[in-house]
Amino acid sequence: MGKQEVLEQLVGMSCNLGLPERDCVILGEGNTSARVDEKTYFVKASGFQLNGIRADGFVELCFEPVLAMLDQHGLDDAEINRRLAAAKVDPNVKIRPSIESTMHAVIYALCGAEFIGHTHPTMVNAILCSQNGPELLKGRLFPDHIVFCGAVPMYIPYVEPGLPLARMVKRALEEHLDAYGEAPKTIFMQNHGLIAVGRTAAEVESITAMCVKSCRVLLGTAALGGPHFMSEEDVRVIYKHPGELYRRKQAGLND
Repeated sequence: MGKQEVLEQLVGMSCNLGLPERDCVILGEGNTSARVDEKTYFVKASGFQLNGIRADGFVELCFEPVLAMLDQHGLDDAEINRRLAAAKVDPNVKIRPSIESTMHAVIYALCGAEFIGHTHPTMVNAILCSQNGPELLKGRLFPDHIVFCGAVPMYIPYVEPGLPLARMVKRALEEHLDAYGEAPKTIFMQNHGLIAVGRTAAEVESITAMCVKSCRVLLGTAALGGPHFMSEEDVRVIYKHPGELYRRKQAGLND
């Protein structure tokens, strides 16, 4: 896929995630990105809204200088912004990359993803801001929850956005990959929001939509005695079932 097509798909995905009726973001919330190749990626610029965003709302950055900041401690906000500006492929671009640019780079480096959508859906945040969020989000509720969102999500305790969050995501991803042998499709950040990780723009949209539905169902179960999660064995069977693997492929999802 060429650079222009990647950008076009990123713009379309971002606009869809920003639609008001989806209730995934409001105002300037959330950020999205797409890998161009092994050297660069597009990321939403700071201050832009996903709803109605255009191509000029994204900045192309080089991975190497962005990832290098992970091992360089003591950087203040001004220095981080300077380095992100220096990482631009086109130094004449005046807009500032998202504060979460380093986090996006980390996910691409470790997960083999091609598109990332970070949103703040109300239904998801209702659980992420609750006392029992980590335990509730571990369970799987219905087959399509597993098919679209994967068997095991990843959960991040609250940490300051920016470089501290990127470092936390890196550690958690390394532990997740060691434990499960594959990258998560969903990353939940306490008191913050959702990250959907996909091989295609359509997959990111599907993961986000199904995650929102699962959280809506989960909240609904609170009025009826609480959730009845599927067993680990049922989750394994569904996740590896040939019929579900076929469905994921037909839906353009990451196998």
